[in-house]
Amino acid sequence: MNILVINPGSTSTKVALFSGETELAQKKINHTHDELSQFETIRDELPMRIMRVKEFINELPIKGDALHVVVGRGGMLPPVRHGAYVVDKALVNTLLDHPVEQHASNLGAGIAYEIATEYCIPAYIYDSVSVDELEPLARLSGVKGYDRRSFSHVLNTRAVARKVADRESFDLLSSNVIVAHLGGGISLNLQSKGQMIDVVSADEGPFSTERAGGLPIFTAVQIARNEGIDALYDYETGKGGLLSYTGSNDAIAIEQQAASGDAYMALLFEALSYQVAKAIGGLATVVDGDLQAIILTGGMAHSKRVTDEIEKRVRFMAPVHVFPGELEMEALALGALRVMQKEEEAFCFLP
Repeated sequence: MNILVINPGSTSTKVALFSGETELAQKKINHTHDELSQFETIRDELPMRIMRVKEFINELPIKGDALHVVVGRGGMLPPVRHGAYVVDKALVNTLLDHPVEQHASNLGAGIAYEIATEYCIPAYIYDSVSVDELEPLARLSGVKGYDRRSFSHVLNTRAVARKVADRESFDLLSSNVIVAHLGGGISLNLQSKGQMIDVVSADEGPFSTERAGGLPIFTAVQIARNEGIDALYDYETGKGGLLSYTGSNDAIAIEQQAASGDAYMALLFEALSYQVAKAIGGLATVVDGDLQAIILTGGMAHSKRVTDEIEKRVRFMAPVHVFPGELEMEALALGALRVMQKEEEAFCFLP
């Protein structure tokens, strides 16, 4: 079973070829500032991204007509459930023309649709970032008409939870686990018996390498008054967190400074870990503390300084498992494989 995987990001498109569960080839197609600056909108990038993916297909050890299925990263859809969705015109048009937010991941379905059409194969997205399985209690924000949104690193966190459950021999469908994705943005979710019933999104939780996280509302108002709404948005999407405090989003370099005795850098790392632990504690109350596992994943999970500090604060609740990095490409491939093997059902998106 030859599976083409497509994962567009803001400045790159990751592509891979899997044969069943085995990765045969992977490439990170980088898009330079000059290349992207010619496009006014993310949607306008679609033909260019399709062309670059086709170049990758032409480099493969197999011909394009030997592909059996293509799977793309799911973007900013209206709320959907976890798992696979069929890529059709309605889904593509929603992501390109009426997304909940503008994001490069919205291009994943459009690229997959073009490839699938050319080679007459099925196309899917899997575990979209907009998976919403929140319970009614979790939706209320405190202001009528402005419900909390369910945005988290769904693709990686669900894949890692599956891996840990297999390794530790527990049933994910009868257990409660909390997964924290520690990346450029930090999000957490509570997976209860297979459903993602609550989240801490990147804009309401811990600060990260480049995001401010859950700013106190009066602080946010003050920033908006002093620096403008655009500045406030920038702090939440790429100019906050460690970058705001230090001028750098290089977590490795900042950690090295902390290890060499820089007390300020050490304080920042401890504060980040402290906020993650607080968010884990908050999610634990949703299931009355009945947790099978706490899982730390994402790029910053490579930092023992961070994971040790978090574990110290939360290990009284459940065993802590550290799973550094991310499994997005594998997660997409295996999700498509399960659908093709009839182990899972793919849903149809209804606009």
